[in-house]
Amino acid sequence: MLNDNTASMLDYEPGSYVPNDLNPKGFKSVLDVLDYGCERFAQLPAFTSLGRTITYGELKQKADAFASYLQHYTDLKPGDRIAVQLPNVIQFPIAVFGAMQAGLVVVNTNPLYTPKELQHQFNDSGAKAVVVFANMAANVEKILANTQVRHVIVTEIADLHSPLKRVLVNSVVKYIKKMVPAYQLPSAKTFNEVLSLGAKKAPHPVVLAHQDLAVLQYTGGTTGVAKGAMLTHANLIANMHQLKGRLEELLNEGEEIFIAPLPLYHIYAFLIHALTLLEFGAHSILIPNPRDLPAFIKELRKWRFTGFIGLNTLFAGLCNRDDFKTLDFSGLKLTASGGMPLTHAAADRWKEVTGCVVTEGYGLTETSPVVAFNPVGSEQIGTIGVAVDHTDIKIIDDDGNDVNVGEPGMLCVRGPQVMRGYWNREKATEEVMTHDGYLITGDVALAREDGYLQIVDRAKDLIIVSGFNVYPTEVEDVLTQCPDVLEAAAIGIEDEKTGEAVKAFLVMRDGVEPDMESIRALCRESLAAYKVPRHFEVRNELPKTNVGKVLRRALREPS
Repeated sequence: MLNDNTASMLDYEPGSYVPNDLNPKGFKSVLDVLDYGCERFAQLPAFTSLGRTITYGELKQKADAFASYLQHYTDLKPGDRIAVQLPNVIQFPIAVFGAMQAGLVVVNTNPLYTPKELQHQFNDSGAKAVVVFANMAANVEKILANTQVRHVIVTEIADLHSPLKRVLVNSVVKYIKKMVPAYQLPSAKTFNEVLSLGAKKAPHPVVLAHQDLAVLQYTGGTTGVAKGAMLTHANLIANMHQLKGRLEELLNEGEEIFIAPLPLYHIYAFLIHALTLLEFGAHSILIPNPRDLPAFIKELRKWRFTGFIGLNTLFAGLCNRDDFKTLDFSGLKLTASGGMPLTHAAADRWKEVTGCVVTEGYGLTETSPVVAFNPVGSEQIGTIGVAVDHTDIKIIDDDGNDVNVGEPGMLCVRGPQVMRGYWNREKATEEVMTHDGYLITGDVALAREDGYLQIVDRAKDLIIVSGFNVYPTEVEDVLTQCPDVLEAAAIGIEDEKTGEAVKAFLVMRDGVEPDMESIRALCRESLAAYKVPRHFEVRNELPKTNVGKVLRRALREPS
């Protein structure tokens, strides 16, 4: 076992405790973290997006107003779920913290989801309210009647800017760039209307405890339909401090500027920008669309940033641009990588261009997410570092026995950051937990003599496109809905821009020529864009086991 300082954790239910030495300020909930940061750094900038900066004091004020609206103008009660479907705009932290102050459970929702994916997540979580970006509101309209959602709050991109700029920017986005499809949600409230109404009354205090649910973070785990990982306030506070333990000697309170290109609805960015950096009084620069590299770099040019949170494909894409190479990197002292494996080529190129070493970590949704992180200053590229404090790691073989140092096996994790379980899926929870309280990650890893961990292979069939998980079963299910497709299999193949891309293998019904346009259209209708296969190959048959299971491994092998 590695870093085995968790002997007493079996006395606790998962997600119910934070070790005392990890929590010196005695935070009981995420709201305590918010209050601490907003009181201590009230005059300092907390978040900037699209030219609008909000201070810590203003963040608290607007979160209070949002909470007050939910309490006084809706029938929502503590414990109810609210979906937040926003990109990286200032409205995101206001909505999330406001919802938590009202005692609600936040359901982080990807704005790129199709109506079908939205309907599943809303219904599975039992969400009764949603905060949606106007650009995606048309998708909510399509499925609203088929869900339990009763309260809809819509926000436009510039809602928190000055009145003149708000009207100008929102009009350009809607009428000139035509980025807001028409929608009809007559009972919806606007974000500004909500804040205005909420500001008229003070919110009622809600007492939250470690074991209370804070976030439902949806994931497919390693296979199957998306499941809601139940992350408690204890999970998030513990993991925040576990990560802080690796950063506190490097960061200075009230002085750091961090670039946030990864979506806050992703647990990796959520933990860092919406929690960990609050305790440091750091300033996060939210990037709503990092795929627009020219605009992204133009924003970077405004800041002498000290931290950058990214992933492999983003590092590679930026370093290939001449305009990026001319930026001022003199303040950059931390570049953190996660969400997908970091390649040596990307790490070397980033160091060459910026002068900053990339520090890689590892985690998963079910662990809030950080499990391991390279010690700053002692990074070993190609590893995920060592386990964070109060995290017990074991690596086992197929029979459940511990493997020797240097031997690969299944990575298992136990610690205060491990989720309570999957929402309303007791069997699925049991399948990923051992009898002694370890989470089975589904990733193959090995431990080196020095304690550093290395991921040998990801969960068997998981595809990672630009840091987002794609599950082959879901893609195959859509493909086989096409009447002419007899069988389908999906794998990930290497891609320079996205790390991996989805490739689909099809077996057509006898005598039928594939209509690829129709197949692609079906995929685009049912799947988020990053899940749609980029490559197709038609075969007479698929390789299978004796019992008829498709061998995706054989499809990945060179023909």
